[in-house]
Amino acid sequence: MTKDEQLIRDLIERWAAAVHVGDLDTVLAHHSDDVVMFDVPPPHDGVRGLDAYRATWPGFFEWQASGASFDLLSLDVTAGTDVAFAVALLRCGTADENPDNRLRLTIGLRKVEGEWVITHEHHSFPHDDIPRAVAESAVRDLIAHWSDRTAAKDLDGLMEGIADDVVSYEHEGPLQYVGKPAVREVCEAGLASGTGEVSFTVPAMEVAASNDLAVAWGIDQVTVETEDGPVLSESRATRVFRHGPRGWELVHQHLSFPR
Repeated sequence: MTKDEQLIRDLIERWAAAVHVGDLDTVLAHHSDDVVMFDVPPPHDGVRGLDAYRATWPGFFEWQASGASFDLLSLDVTAGTDVAFAVALLRCGTADENPDNRLRLTIGLRKVEGEWVITHEHHSFPHDDIPRAVAESAVRDLIAHWSDRTAAKDLDGLMEGIADDVVSYEHEGPLQYVGKPAVREVCEAGLASGTGEVSFTVPAMEVAASNDLAVAWGIDQVTVETEDGPVLSESRATRVFRHGPRGWELVHQHLSFPR
C-alpha cells in the first residue's frame, strides 16, 4: 500500500466513524466546496456543493441515534498522483429492519495543495426487486421445462423448480398433498399412466408477478397415449411461485375439473 493510499484509508475511516457518532464537523472535513453526492434518497440528480451536502446529515444522524449501525466492513483504495478513488461496503441498518443491510460506497478524491479532498460520494443499497418481465419469463420457462420433462418421462427433471414445502390441491386423492415427496408420487403415477407417450402443456397461460412472488393460471392439457389411442384431459390450474436462493419454485398449485 502506498503512502497516499494509507492517507486516504485513514481519512475514510475517520469519516465513517464520525458518521456513526454524528460528528458533523469531522464528516464535512476534507470535502471540496464543489462536492457532488449521489445519495440513497432524492434529489435524483445528486446533492451538489458543501452546503447542500451538510444539510443531508442531521436527519441521518437522528435515524442513526435510534440504534442504526454504520460499520465499515471493507475498503479498497486506488491512488494516482493527484486523483484517487475508493470503494467500500458498510453495514447500515437497524435491528428491527435489516441490521445486516449493506451500503455500497464509492468515493472520488483529488489532491489539492498536497492534501486529499473528497469531491464525489455515491451511496446506494442493492435493489432486491425483480423486474416483472424477468419474473414472468422465468415462470414460463419453468413450466415449459416441466412440459419437456413430462414428454421425456424424466421424473427427477420434473421435480426441478418445486419447493420442499409445496402444497398441491390435486384432482383426486386427499384434500391436499403437502411436501415435495407427496407431489413426486402424484407425478410418478401420471408419467406411468397409459401405454405410451404423455404430454403436458398450458397453451393459453397467464402469468402475473410482483418482486419475489408470481401466479400463473390457465387450462392444463394432458394427453396420454392408451391402447385405444390418445386421450386428452383438460383441467383448470392455478400455480403460485416464490423466488428464493434456488430461484423460482412452485409453492402451491390448485387443479380442478369443472362440475
